Amino acid sequence: MKIAILKKPYCIEIEEKKLKAKLAPDEIRAKTVVSALKLGTDRGNYEGAEDVPGAPTYPRWVGDSNIAIVQEIGSDVVEFKVGDRVVSQNPHQSEWIAKESTNICIIPEGVKDEDAVWSTLYTLSAYCYTKANFIPGENVAVVGLGILGLGAVAMGPIFGAKKTIAVGNSEIRNDMAKKMGADHSVLSHSKTLEEEMYQLTDNEGVDLVILTANPWDAYISSLKSVRPEGRISIVALSGRGEEDKAFNPFPMEHFYNKGISIIAVNGAFGYQYPNNNRFSWKDRCNSILSYMNKNKLNPSILNTHRMSYEKIPEAYDMMTKRDKSMLGMIFDW
Repeated sequence: MKIAILKKPYCIEIEEKKLKAKLAPDEIRAKTVVSALKLGTDRGNYEGAEDVPGAPTYPRWVGDSNIAIVQEIGSDVVEFKVGDRVVSQNPHQSEWIAKESTNICIIPEGVKDEDAVWSTLYTLSAYCYTKANFIPGENVAVVGLGILGLGAVAMGPIFGAKKTIAVGNSEIRNDMAKKMGADHSVLSHSKTLEEEMYQLTDNEGVDLVILTANPWDAYISSLKSVRPEGRISIVALSGRGEEDKAFNPFPMEHFYNKGISIIAVNGAFGYQYPNNNRFSWKDRCNSILSYMNKNKLNPSILNTHRMSYEKIPEAYDMMTKRDKSMLGMIFDW
């Protein structure tokens, strides 16, 4: 089995490792078809930003968007069969073994690999709405337009947002957001950002801001964008990879005076009805795959690069250049 291992910052290698020969009764073995590079978190890992809580340290695996074909199943496995095409959060590796109960979903026949490989990330995009108790008819702004942010933009019309506004730091990404369903796009460094948000929402203001970008400047843009008593749903790792900065993250004019709520998109969320299992990761990912199957979500239009897994080190080096035209990158195995 081949696997990409990040030995230390800026040093990634393809290594040969052995998988065990015999499966446990509740395990499946699968062979990877394609995997995807997640620019935000993966770039931070590659550049040596501080570790995400719970993530492994160096040397470590990388990647968490994997399409594979099931090759073998354990004696107790009931959900999967040999030949199933599945999406999982497994790393960039040619083959893997995992328990049936882990985050693995069967891909509907009508969904292309090039779309399905982003369903793990889009599951997180959608959770930005769920965790913030989004209500259909609200106005939404998404700050940060990588794959994760563009996924959140695409969810706006599907979930029933009245207006979906993309906030990016490049015209290239703002144009991509419009292709994904944004009603409007705004540059994050606009000196009239707050006024534009009211103009674009017919003076109602933005009820929910979804923040997917790490820089503190993006966080400040979120504070400016949200209306009084609104919410900011933060899936970003604010400040990760930036130099320490002495500033007040809760400026009175944008936090206290506006009475806003700031929500971390992590962990479980409060649910008013029984059976909270209804919103497990697998349920949410299956929902994303169903939207793809109905042709409501097509993230593959954002795929800008495709190469062999052997060029993973080259691809990781490319993303450090922060070329705004580089977005979706997938690897063939």
